Amino acid sequence: MNVKGKYNKLIDYLKSLDSLVVAFSGGVDSSFLLRAAKNALGDKVVAFTITSPYHPQWEIQEAAELAKKIGVKQVIKRQEIILPEIRSNPPDRCYLCKKALFTEILKFAGEQGFKYVADGTNVDDTKDYRPGMKALKELNIKSPLLETGFTKEDIRAISKEIGLPTWNKPAYACLLSRIPYGQEIIETDLRKIEKAELYMMRLGFKTIRVRLHGDLARIEVSPEERERLFNTEFLDRIAENIKSFGFKYATLDLEGYRTGSLNEVL
Repeated sequence: MNVKGKYNKLIDYLKSLDSLVVAFSGGVDSSFLLRAAKNALGDKVVAFTITSPYHPQWEIQEAAELAKKIGVKQVIKRQEIILPEIRSNPPDRCYLCKKALFTEILKFAGEQGFKYVADGTNVDDTKDYRPGMKALKELNIKSPLLETGFTKEDIRAISKEIGLPTWNKPAYACLLSRIPYGQEIIETDLRKIEKAELYMMRLGFKTIRVRLHGDLARIEVSPEERERLFNTEFLDRIAENIKSFGFKYATLDLEGYRTGSLNEVL
C-alpha cells in the first residue's frame, strides 16, 4: 500500500474511534497523529500533554504552539516530582513511567467522556527495546500509526506534504534515556542534561544526546555531523560550556548518535 493509501486508511480508522484523547509531546509522530485526528474527528479530539522533570521546557512550549496551530484544544497536566518507582532508573523504567502517565490520561478521558486514548507509536518503534509498549497494551491504549502500518519515513513524508513543521524535526526522547540504568535519577542532573543539549542545538547540531555518566557528559551527535567537531578551538569552547552546566568532564562518543545507546548493556 502506498503512503496516501495508508493515510486514507488512518483517517477511516480514526473516524471509527468516535472521540479521542491524543497523548501529545509535540514530536514528529504525535504531531502527525494529532493533525490526522483533527481531520478525522474535528472537535471530538483533544491533545493531552504531561509535563514532568523528564521533559525539557522548550519541547513543552513547542507542543503548545503546535496544538494551537493545528486548532486542537490542549490540556497540560503538570507533574512536579520524580515518580518514586523510577527514581532508581530500573531497566523497565519506561514501562513504569508510561503505566503511571497513561493511567492519568485515561482518568481524564473517562471524566470528560472521550472513548479512547491514543499514542504515536509507529512500526519502527518495534525495532528497539521499548518496555513502555507493554504498558500501552495493558491499558488498551490505541496506537493508530502502528495499527495502520506507518513507518517513521511515511510519517515524515506526509507531514511535509500537509505542511507540518515537525516533518524534519529530529527524533527526541525523554531525558531519562540519557542516564544509565541503575543510576539514581536526580532532578539537578536532568537540568544539566537539558541545558547541555539545548546549547548544542543552538550551535546547529540537529541530532544531539548528552548521556550522563557520573560527572561525565558523553556527547553524541549524528554520524554525518561529527566532522564539524574536528576543530580544536570549537572543541575547547564546547567543553568549557558543557562544564559550566555542572559536569566535570566532557567527552565525545566516536560512533556518534544511535537510537538507545544505553540499551546496549541489556
